[in-house]
Amino acid sequence: MPWAIVFLADGTALVTQRDDASIVRVTADGDVSAVGDVPGVAPGGEGGLQGLAVAPGDESALYAYLTGPEDNRVVRLAFDGERLGAAEPILTGLDKAFNHQGGALTFDRRGHLFVAVGDAANADTAQDRDTLNGKILRIDTQGRPVAGNPFGNEVWSYGHRNVEGLAWDEQGRLWASEFGAQSTDELNVIVKGGNYGWPTVEGNSDDDRFVRPRATWSTAEASPAGVAVSGDRAFVAALRGERLWQVPLRGSSAGRPRAFLTGELGRLRSVAVAPDGSLWVGTSNTDGRGRPDRRDDRIVRVAIFA
Repeated sequence: MPWAIVFLADGTALVTQRDDASIVRVTADGDVSAVGDVPGVAPGGEGGLQGLAVAPGDESALYAYLTGPEDNRVVRLAFDGERLGAAEPILTGLDKAFNHQGGALTFDRRGHLFVAVGDAANADTAQDRDTLNGKILRIDTQGRPVAGNPFGNEVWSYGHRNVEGLAWDEQGRLWASEFGAQSTDELNVIVKGGNYGWPTVEGNSDDDRFVRPRATWSTAEASPAGVAVSGDRAFVAALRGERLWQVPLRGSSAGRPRAFLTGELGRLRSVAVAPDGSLWVGTSNTDGRGRPDRRDDRIVRVAIFA
């Protein structure tokens, strides 16, 4: 069950497999080889081996988000370019549950690691800035809060239910997908100290305390997971919606989303922009909620849509 796709400098991709707790390497020709198993993973529900990130200019270590026996955590994995080495936890004690783990990871250009942490099915934690669940965090490669964080701890933004996709645009804006509960899924621009409303609001609100989403969908149309940005377009992989959304970006605003691949591949979890400009899209039909056939799960490579 592929969860995250990250490209290395040589153009090959590393892919986490949630329930197998392993990382594989995939070439542009589709050849797959094992990189290694990640220790300490306890797959269950929506948890397992999830996000993956590589610090800018340094491929000697990988950073992974995983569900362990007692908690969700971020670990640093030694990497020699071919195989995994030792694993070192750098951020632990994140509450886990059957669902709402979060799990997305991304580095900014300065080498700060952003970590999306779900509310672990305890909605009230999302508004508590002294806890780490229901948040997006900013930490360094040792797991420490970065100086200048808005609340003096790891928290960068709060009021999140479950973020599984993070991606940067060319101007350095951070975009995030957000699972709604009963009515509305979201695509957001993440700002320092921003409150994204959960559980007080879902979707758009006239309350000035909360950052408004840039694009919204019904939960039947989306359940948005992975996010990628190419030029002035964001691409959002939809699980329940079984489609890939293309969203035109206009600075920090977004235009009307357009759907592609609707019903063609089943549930879509991952999306990433490859060095050659194509999109790699990972399916999620073996996650216990899909209808897998003999080819699932798959990673498909498609051209950027006009």
